[in-house]
Amino acid sequence: MSNPPLSFTICVGPTQAGNRLDCLVAAEIDHCSRSFAACLIRQAHITVNGGAKKPGYTVKAGETVSGRIPPPETPSLQPEPIALQILYEDAELLVVNKPPGMVVHPAPGHNCGTLANALMHHCVDLKGICGSLRPGIVHRLDKDTSGALVVAKNSRSMHHLAAQFKSREIRKLYLALVYGNPRADKGRVDLPIGRHPVDRKKMSVTTRTPRSALTHWRVIEQFAGACLMELDILTGRTHQIRVHCKSMGHPVIGDPVYGNRGDGKRLAGVSDEIGQAVMGLDRQMLHAWQLSFVHPVTAQRITVEAPLPKEMAQLIQRFRSISART
Repeated sequence: MSNPPLSFTICVGPTQAGNRLDCLVAAEIDHCSRSFAACLIRQAHITVNGGAKKPGYTVKAGETVSGRIPPPETPSLQPEPIALQILYEDAELLVVNKPPGMVVHPAPGHNCGTLANALMHHCVDLKGICGSLRPGIVHRLDKDTSGALVVAKNSRSMHHLAAQFKSREIRKLYLALVYGNPRADKGRVDLPIGRHPVDRKKMSVTTRTPRSALTHWRVIEQFAGACLMELDILTGRTHQIRVHCKSMGHPVIGDPVYGNRGDGKRLAGVSDEIGQAVMGLDRQMLHAWQLSFVHPVTAQRITVEAPLPKEMAQLIQRFRSISART
C-alpha cells in the first residue's frame, strides 16, 4: 500500500452529487477518514471550486473538489525498544498479547513504557493515522488486564476495525478466575453500567447514567470455592466484566477495585488453601484470550488466541492441585 496522495482533484459526477463534502473525500481518497477529511476542510486544505467550505457542505454535479493531504506528522510519542509478543501481523494490522501491568496509552504518571511506545518502535511500516505517524489502537485493555489487542497500521484499517467494534462484529472472549461456584453452568448478565453515584473513579450497575451492557458467561472449570469462567461481552463498557462479575456475587479474584478486598465476605465457601493462594495478588485475574474480526482488506475472518500470562496459568494449576485434595 502506498501513502495517501499529497494532492488530488475530484470532479463531482451525478452519482456523487448530494453527498457531504467530508463524506465524498473519505470515500474517494484512501487512508482518509471522514473525521480527518473534516479537519482538513476546516483548515482549508480542501476546497470546492477554489473556495473554502464547511465539512457538511453538499456537493453538486460539475463542481471540482481539490485538496492536499499534508505528510503525516511525527508524533511526540517516543519509540521504545520494549519486547512485544506478536500473535498476528501483516501490512495492515497486528495483534499483540498485552502483558499485565502495561498501560496502553501514555497518561499522567505513565509517560513511557506503554504499549503505544513499544508499537512505535516495532511498527516500521506505519502509513499514518489521521495525519500522524502513530499506531491505530482501536480498543483498550485495563492496565492489569492481559491479552489480545488489535492495532491498525493505517487509517483505512483503523476505521474498518472501529466500525466492526461499533457494529459488534468483533468478538472478544475473556477468561477470568472468580470467587465462588455459580449454580448454573452458563448464563448472562444484562445490567446497565455507568459511573458510580458516589465514587467517580468506579463504575456500577447502580448509576444515574446507565448504558446498556450485556455479558454472556460460562463455567470452564470449578475449584474449591472458585472457578474459571469464559466471558463474552456483547458491549464494551468500561470495567464491564469486573462490574458484572461483582453484581453476580462472583468478583474477579485479585480485583483491587471491585473484589471486596479486605471484608472477608469474598472468601465465603473458599477453602483456606485457596484463600492463601490468592493472598498478595495485586491485580485482577482477567485475560482477553480470544479476538475474532474481519480483515479490512481480505475480508477473511481472523481469530487469534493469546496464551495466559504465567502468573494466571500457575494460579490455575495451584487451584487444581488444591481442589484435587479437598
